[in-house]
Amino acid sequence: MTSPADRYAAARAAQDHPATTAFEAMQRFRLDPFQIEGCHALERGSSVLVAAPTGAGKTIVGEFAIHLAMSTSSDKAFYTTPMKALSNQKFRELVDVYGADQVGLLTGDVNINGSARIVVMTTEVLRNMIYADSRALDDLRYVIMDEVHYLADRFRGAVWEEVIIHLPRSVRLVALSATVSNAEEFGDWLDTVRGGTEVIVSEIRPVPLEQHVLVRDDLLPLFDDRAGIATAQVNQELLRIRSFGGANYERNRDAQQYRSARHAGAQARRPQRGGKRPVRSANVRRIERLDRPQVVELLDRANLLPAIFFIFSRVGCDAAVTQVRRSGLRLTTAEERREIRAIVEDRVRTLRDEDLAVLGYWDWLDNLERGVAAHHAGLLPAFKEIVEQLFQQRLLKVVFATETLALGINMPARTVVLERMEKFNGEARVAITSGEYTQLTGRAGRRGIDVEGHAVVQWTEGMDPQAVAALASRRTYPLNSSFRPTYNMAVNLLDRFGRNRSREVLESSFAQFQADRAVVGLARNVREAETSLAGYLSSMTCDRGDFAEYSGIRRELSDLEKKNRADQQAPRAVRDKRLRQIEGLRRAMQRHACHRCPDREMHARWAERYWKLKRETDRIRKQIENRTGTVARVFDRVLDVLTEVGYVQGSGDALTLTDAGRTMQRIYGERDLLVAESLRRGLWDGLDAPSLAAMACALVYEPRRDDGSVDPRDLPRGRFRIAWERTQELWAELDDLEHDNRLPGSDRPSAGLAGAMHAWARGSSLDAVLEDADMAAGDFVRWAKQTIDLLDQLSIVAPDPDTARTARAALDGVRRGIVAYSSM
Repeated sequence: MTSPADRYAAARAAQDHPATTAFEAMQRFRLDPFQIEGCHALERGSSVLVAAPTGAGKTIVGEFAIHLAMSTSSDKAFYTTPMKALSNQKFRELVDVYGADQVGLLTGDVNINGSARIVVMTTEVLRNMIYADSRALDDLRYVIMDEVHYLADRFRGAVWEEVIIHLPRSVRLVALSATVSNAEEFGDWLDTVRGGTEVIVSEIRPVPLEQHVLVRDDLLPLFDDRAGIATAQVNQELLRIRSFGGANYERNRDAQQYRSARHAGAQARRPQRGGKRPVRSANVRRIERLDRPQVVELLDRANLLPAIFFIFSRVGCDAAVTQVRRSGLRLTTAEERREIRAIVEDRVRTLRDEDLAVLGYWDWLDNLERGVAAHHAGLLPAFKEIVEQLFQQRLLKVVFATETLALGINMPARTVVLERMEKFNGEARVAITSGEYTQLTGRAGRRGIDVEGHAVVQWTEGMDPQAVAALASRRTYPLNSSFRPTYNMAVNLLDRFGRNRSREVLESSFAQFQADRAVVGLARNVREAETSLAGYLSSMTCDRGDFAEYSGIRRELSDLEKKNRADQQAPRAVRDKRLRQIEGLRRAMQRHACHRCPDREMHARWAERYWKLKRETDRIRKQIENRTGTVARVFDRVLDVLTEVGYVQGSGDALTLTDAGRTMQRIYGERDLLVAESLRRGLWDGLDAPSLAAMACALVYEPRRDDGSVDPRDLPRGRFRIAWERTQELWAELDDLEHDNRLPGSDRPSAGLAGAMHAWARGSSLDAVLEDADMAAGDFVRWAKQTIDLLDQLSIVAPDPDTARTARAALDGVRRGIVAYSSM
């Protein structure tokens, strides 16, 4: 029963925060304290940073900002996400709430109702709107930045900081982040650059998470429940298995009953303590792993479905689905199968039968009807969306996915299974981090459906339960900036603010904020060291003369003697010169007044401490010098390159853009300078539409490490080959210029997909193009969309009108079939 105090507090909250109270009444769940705190902050007019675990419901705070905007007559709200898939999903959710006429979607290749009061978009789209001074920013009141911890991404992270820095101060920011260990630091930066920002951190999952290890066919608790939460200890049985391998692995009736009863809902009876410890066998057996269909059946019997199996390879995901199908396992009822088929057939009705055959549609549909699917980047985007929809509607029971599914898509499960605790990072197999473990297992537990979620780690040879427990116990990871000035950023900043003001703007980046904070600590170390140095100088004071000078001679002599002993192979002239220096230092030392001091060696001990600390202090001072103004110095180097190629003219703060620089303002991407300079030099003028599509593809495509070089005979014929050769020569020229200006340069462009994209833009069949490309349909569609993005830019900025028209024709040639379908 609610107490009078509770009723008074509720009434007071409703009076002070009426919008929050009204919004909460519209929700299916009562808001959690951190959600209420975030809503109250927005209602007070503050910006907020909300850091909470995956699945905790932090997006509710962003939805409240939209509610506030829509409660007025004209305010707008933009909802930004790092991925198009997330944007599409959020767009559909908001349309269900506010109606199609009030919600828009902008993702680069999709433009739906862009003038709506609520617009969902990728972060890059908002950045481009800010630089273009778009009228769409008029009346903008709230910007929700979902998954804002993406600003740590080394490829795209700078975009988040650009948006945060350049948004009008009147816009309130709602930053939603996974739990990070330095949320307060990030919040302090937001408060510095945006003003009035409140930081709200929650480490509480709304659905508790149970951690298990699957050993053979036993689900063992990762932690010993008897130890209590505060002193959670690793299950001792797992440690014994680790110590003794598969030999004498006891599976007594009590242990089995305890392990399985808790998942079947019965009263758990703990295994009896004591008994003989396993004895190490000379013939240690490996612990056999269940195959995937067996694991699925085990989870089904334990009422732990639906489940997501995270497998860190696409091939592994597809193989897992095939294994389940071949086992004959079927997890759906007849009614569910009919519903699945109806949904799928409605979603794919616009695709041609021959394309469906190429995509393996019929096997895929059969798998879906069994309640099983894969989810990875190689899958056609539309197929991935269908998998997500069916899983959300509880029609799919098992999804085998790569970790990309964990990045914000709303697909909660009852159970998450990790088959391995390591993954291939592109160069080597590495252990997953605590942040990745938290993101992956955060999918377990559906609010309002599950009492608890379950994370299951499958036992592998050599597994260390202590290491798994450490990952499961650590809920945070640091958020570090990846911000660096680009050419496009530089010309836009220069045009808006001039050089000096631009440098100040860049100094307000989170990257410099973190560097400056480090400088504060380093400077404190220097101040403390200076106090010690003064003490050492006082202790080595000699009444005969300047002992610091004397000790300096001794130290120089000692260093030179060591170098001489170590460098016996030096040329005779070098050694003779060094010996003369040594002899001169010895004479100077012997003539020094302090050399005859009776307390010389006592003074020398203090001097040794002095010089050792001074060397360390000088090193720290160098660090401070290197860190201060780091971002602005990179900006200066970028401007030096732009000046040399003629995009910027003038000197000092009087730098201005040339016509080429103004073209650069509207070119976004990793190769902005190469694209702009190719257009200016007319390298692509005269190309036909398929060839220009192939060229655009070559500039956005990032080959796999094992792709190797491209045979020139595989490239499109005619003008393309000449243009491609000249483009490569230009890249080499610009790369040398960047290195001369102490910039990192860029990877050489690759034409590995150019032939396939040329064929697609020319009208070739999907079957032929995918065979030529030797890649999955989802991968081809992803590169095709990035090619479309660049072609769209070329159609706007190309100085040659014919090239601009060709770019538009090339765009139309690429945006067809499954590419057009996946852009809907």
